[in-house]
Amino acid sequence: MARTWKCSGLRWSPDGPVLVWDGGRRSPLGWGKRVAFGVAEGGVRECVGARGHPCPVRAVVPGRSTGARCEECARLDRAHSVAADTIADDPRPYHVYLAWFGPGMVKVGITALERGPARLLEQGAVCFSWLGTGPLMAARRTEELLRAALRVPDRIPYAAKRAVRSALPGTPGERAAEIRELHARAVVLDAWPESLTREPCRPVDHARAFGLEDLPTAVGEVAELGPGGAACGELVAAAGPDLHLAVAGRGVVVLDTRLMTGWELSPAVAEREGLTLPVREFGEPAGVQDGLF
Repeated sequence: MARTWKCSGLRWSPDGPVLVWDGGRRSPLGWGKRVAFGVAEGGVRECVGARGHPCPVRAVVPGRSTGARCEECARLDRAHSVAADTIADDPRPYHVYLAWFGPGMVKVGITALERGPARLLEQGAVCFSWLGTGPLMAARRTEELLRAALRVPDRIPYAAKRAVRSALPGTPGERAAEIRELHARAVVLDAWPESLTREPCRPVDHARAFGLEDLPTAVGEVAELGPGGAACGELVAAAGPDLHLAVAGRGVVVLDTRLMTGWELSPAVAEREGLTLPVREFGEPAGVQDGLF
């Protein structure tokens, strides 16, 4: 019987993207590396649980769900989420930031100071700058202030991010232009909480870290994993949870690694080329919510 692993998702290390597996095994990824895996015939996708605890009923979850959680585990996970604004007494300091994903796509958000730029890498932010630092509730109030004053959202769908990655402006300066303009408007607003310290505009560019320079246009994205399906391709870029794979006979296809969680996956198809998972061509309706961020 082929050895199987369960994927815990894509993480970003100082050296680049890493696939993490249950039990702590890690698979560092680099450009040109072949990514290959298969789903067992008759396999099912199980709920990944919540807050580090397994699902008590090992519920089966849909293949197209990026959360990979049953309704109850999703509720428990959300109940302890800073992103859901359900925690008010977190004593840690927080950063407020502006993140840019492509022309006209800027969002405002917050992240714990101790996490550094990890949240921006996880979201696939091509460029970002800190705006300020302070307590959680002050950061929350500033986020709301900037959403209203600058008319920027706190969420951008992943489908929109994917659609522009291969056609971004060519230089870091061009990519940072919108961030600089919005930052200048933000720091002169009068209603900032006194406990939040403004920070200077120092754009950080992730295009090279993501492999987006000269990125070929993707033809589509994997819609879901399923029993008996397999994928094999050369990694040409990665941003947020997404892997851009050059697949023989298909071109570049985007794989959202959140779709891998909950499945028993086997590396036994490493010699097989190609893709037998359903692919949604870009331009087709998505049909499902793409995620919160």
